[in-house]
Amino acid sequence: MQWVGAIDWDRRLFDALIPLPRGTSYNSYLVRGSERTALIDGVDATMSDVLIDNLAAAGIEKLDYIVSQHAEQDHSGAIKKLVELYPQAKVLASGKCLELLTKFDLVRKERMQEVKDKERISLGNKTLEFISAPWVHWPDTILTYLPEDRILFTCDFLGSHLATSDLYALDEALVYESAKRYYAEIMMPFRQNILRHLERIKGLSIDIIAPSHGPLHRRPEFILNAYGDWASDGVKNEVVLPYVSMHGSTRVMADYLTEALMARGIAVKRFDLTDYDVGELAEALVDAATVVIGSPTILAGAHPQALFAAILANALRPKTRFASLIGSYGWAGRMAEQITAALPNLKVRLLDPVLAKGYPRDEDLRALDRLAEEILAKHRELGMA
Repeated sequence: MQWVGAIDWDRRLFDALIPLPRGTSYNSYLVRGSERTALIDGVDATMSDVLIDNLAAAGIEKLDYIVSQHAEQDHSGAIKKLVELYPQAKVLASGKCLELLTKFDLVRKERMQEVKDKERISLGNKTLEFISAPWVHWPDTILTYLPEDRILFTCDFLGSHLATSDLYALDEALVYESAKRYYAEIMMPFRQNILRHLERIKGLSIDIIAPSHGPLHRRPEFILNAYGDWASDGVKNEVVLPYVSMHGSTRVMADYLTEALMARGIAVKRFDLTDYDVGELAEALVDAATVVIGSPTILAGAHPQALFAAILANALRPKTRFASLIGSYGWAGRMAEQITAALPNLKVRLLDPVLAKGYPRDEDLRALDRLAEEILAKHRELGMA
């Protein structure tokens, strides 16, 4: 196996939403058998020339197969150029992936070949075995296993957005942080599928895990154990507190609740929604037992930034067990109803909100103490705190 992908050192935004503080990579792998040669995944279209140059430097004049494990364009964008450059190459993918590649105008049907779960393709003295892995995080994904070298190519599964000159995960603390953030942003909504796919690959003999983003893993148990923890039902004695304040009232409540929770031994991960990193908020949601959203009332409703935080949490579907709301209002409004209505996907128990009319007074602060006590009690019921 030879890495021939591209490192995108300077990319800072993914999907027009996700910040990439450390860039990313688009991993593409060359597998040469005694009779045939296969390329596993392409790269983003913006870096097609890098991949093509790497193939030329590797002396590749002919490709027999291009394996497309997933049709999203950061992996498939270069395929249009590749099928022109290597006219004899067949594109191997799941049926759903082939359908998407056609819709994305990347490959003509006559150049495609569907592969099914557990199907094997011989390269001579090397074998590619395909494992169906739908909804990681699209419906089309496959994994590819190279049994002779005990390498599992996992596409987005077990990856990380991290541009590094290290081909393998040498700085495991850095890779852990990047992989957890990637899991939170990309994989967390499909947590149950992740657990199922982890179970499916348990029986494979794996020496190397080769994802399509970030460094490879020579110590497979490092990333497999991390994913097992993140995707499990276990939560930690933590509260995530995203909030926004217009005139200071909600900030005073956020400050008070933060101190009240800390005094009770509960960790707080707090985000001022006027200046924060979406990826850091997503990562914080992976383990937290409770989420409390803070919002003022604006035009009789929730502040748009607070409502976005609720929509984001709802989309990511963390394993959070409890949720509540703090905030202020001037005369009336539907702020609380709007935020709770934005959380239908979360399987949480909603704790009574604390809403102050105007600047928080002593009775509002006492209500925040009661909320902190209730959160502590709920965490203790789960064996924490």
